Amino acid sequence: MSRRFPVVQIEPEWVLQTEALGTKEKFWYRRTNKSRRWLFKYPQADTGQHWVEKIAAEIAEVMGIDHAKVELATFNGERGSASQSFISTGHELWHGNQILAGRLFGYDSEARFRHPEHTLEHIFQAIDATFKTAKWRRNSKMRIAAYLVLDAVIGNTDRHHENWGILSVHSPRGWLGFVAPSFDHASSLGRELRDDSSGKCRRRILETNAIDSYVEKGTGAIYWTGQEKKGPSPLQLVRLAIDRYPALFRPAVARVRALSTAKIENIFTRMPAGWMSKISVDFVRVFLAYSVSELLKLKE
Repeated sequence: MSRRFPVVQIEPEWVLQTEALGTKEKFWYRRTNKSRRWLFKYPQADTGQHWVEKIAAEIAEVMGIDHAKVELATFNGERGSASQSFISTGHELWHGNQILAGRLFGYDSEARFRHPEHTLEHIFQAIDATFKTAKWRRNSKMRIAAYLVLDAVIGNTDRHHENWGILSVHSPRGWLGFVAPSFDHASSLGRELRDDSSGKCRRRILETNAIDSYVEKGTGAIYWTGQEKKGPSPLQLVRLAIDRYPALFRPAVARVRALSTAKIENIFTRMPAGWMSKISVDFVRVFLAYSVSELLKLKE
């Protein structure tokens, strides 16, 4: 039987600083002077952001997608999630908004929500302008494609232009760069829903078999044409992208086959008792069954 996921108990003396980016309260910590930094995030009230981050990381692991390592954690008795920094000494992270502003004339790097210039075409154009060789351009776009397929699996609606980036490092041959691991997946898997309420909630969606409507109506942070009022859902974005960029997205969609029912159930089994309600587990189970089945249709 698989072991439960560990829960890290963060000590006050580990805390380094608060984090300015984003809207959630969070802070950096480090166990020892020589260890990697970790970012602890408190979930927003009455949400499942902490366990969503962990599930998303485990799904990425099963799919073989490079991602920030995530652990469940507590600080002063409060639950949250902890993400390990992937920035090594000598590396610098350039967020997507910085890359796009440097490569596309007039791109608004300050805007975040409902940003119609943040299209997949513009992202790929910026990558093409950043990397010198055809091999590096193709490999970088394939990494982005894999991240977007991961988003489609988990319904991540927050892949805005500060939630992807490029890591650079100076070498004897000059500056080298590569697409950073996927990170910040808290806006996924219906994390904002309550188990029970008078309005839209997990129980009502399950009882009315409305998971397809819920998944398909999700508003993504990457636009398609740039003329829409809102971005397509993460699932619909992949449907559109696999037709325009088949060489990039077909290999990414093929990774979905690794998400067998047994692999997904193992993630639920390993969740520590009390971190997810039964209705939350049932909802995520049905959510993933729908998104995986829809993505696998694209391979037919």
